[in-house]
Amino acid sequence: MKKPHVLIISPALAAANNGNWQTAWRWSRLLRPLYRSTIASQWDGTPADLMLALHARRSAASVQAWAQARGSQQLALVLTGTDLYRDIETDWSAQRSLQLAARLVLLQERAPEALPAAHRPKAQVIFQSAPRRATLAKTSQHLRALMVGHLRDEKDPMTYLRAAARLAGRPDIWLDHIGDALDPALGQAAQAAASANPQYRWLGGRPHSQTRSHIQRAHVLVHPSKMEGGAQVILEAVQSGTPVLASAIDGNIGMLGPHYAGYFALGDDAALAALLQRCRDDAAFLALLRQQCQDRAPLFEPQREQALLRELVTTLAAA
Repeated sequence: MKKPHVLIISPALAAANNGNWQTAWRWSRLLRPLYRSTIASQWDGTPADLMLALHARRSAASVQAWAQARGSQQLALVLTGTDLYRDIETDWSAQRSLQLAARLVLLQERAPEALPAAHRPKAQVIFQSAPRRATLAKTSQHLRALMVGHLRDEKDPMTYLRAAARLAGRPDIWLDHIGDALDPALGQAAQAAASANPQYRWLGGRPHSQTRSHIQRAHVLVHPSKMEGGAQVILEAVQSGTPVLASAIDGNIGMLGPHYAGYFALGDDAALAALLQRCRDDAAFLALLRQQCQDRAPLFEPQREQALLRELVTTLAAA
């Protein structure tokens, strides 16, 4: 019997090394061996049985072309942070994608609240996943924080840089940063911070495998982002036993839960610096964050994501 062919549309392919690509690549593997899968940046008319399109605005042309040629019943749209918290409010092509898709896939539990009420019945939350890694023993000589995120405004790297400057008097707190300079001005700011402060290191872009190793070795991951659909890096930290400090935005709260103790107000570098000092000085607080992350870990297991994804694809194929 011929396996159904799933076309995954991802505006970002492997060279981008970002969250969209990681989602597309992982889903293509999770669908095996029940389905054939292809990843493309846009639909060129190649036959397929159903489409999973990432990004309402950037995949809008593919979504529209598929709907016109094939109808909407075998079409699901995966919504990113910029979709949910910006584009679907202002961009007509993103709004049209919402209307055309038969199913809407959301990546964290607060995301449905951002949808127009009329579209919520089509929505399903599928948390992304990562394999668990052993929690490594960490040195007691210093605290190593790590931010993972390309240097662009949505990730708010300036809050991290300002917090690093505030901690210049704490040589026992080190701050690493992984990500390419997608905004040249932010890259210059990171270079200046590294020159002025030996505790801050900008490591540039790294392959995913290396990034996961850095996450595993860090005492804490910092995620100061302005908007998120469901940050892969958060769950990779959780699955590595590395607690998280995150901006208190819906996309992060939808990953870590409303009662998580490691939030700081968006853009508040003073609060972030204070949390980093508390992580260094208060072992009980760091242990609390670790336990709260561990409590969320079952949401991010590959078997759970695979079951929900295959259920979605089976439903679309049957339609």
